[in-house]
Amino acid sequence: QVQLVESGGGLVQPGGSLRLSCVCSGFTFSTYAMSWYRQVPGKERELVALINSIGDILYSDDVKGRFTISRDNAKNTVFLQMNSLKPEDTAVYYCKARSFIEYWGQGTQVTVSS
Repeated sequence: QVQLVESGGGLVQPGGSLRLSCVCSGFTFSTYAMSWYRQVPGKERELVALINSIGDILYSDDVKGRFTISRDNAKNTVFLQMNSLKPEDTAVYYCKARSFIEYWGQGTQVTVSS
């Protein structure tokens, strides 16, 4: 049974920080590229950050310098540290695992508002 369990979302003020976690099970985590996406209702889901199986990292231009993706293979967990949050970061954030096939988490709501 494949599971991607996300946590860490919530309400935060502009300029604040949140740390999202995605704990995975049911597949060989260390061989999968892990990524974070976000989606606002009515808009396309967009890639936020990716870390592949050897540690190469990519960020969306919108979050570069503010967000940090990392992974702990011993804990089958991928993290997204989000700093200097802006209202436009408000979205449902999803983690995704991909190798030959892909798996998605259920998403966690992040709301940035004063």
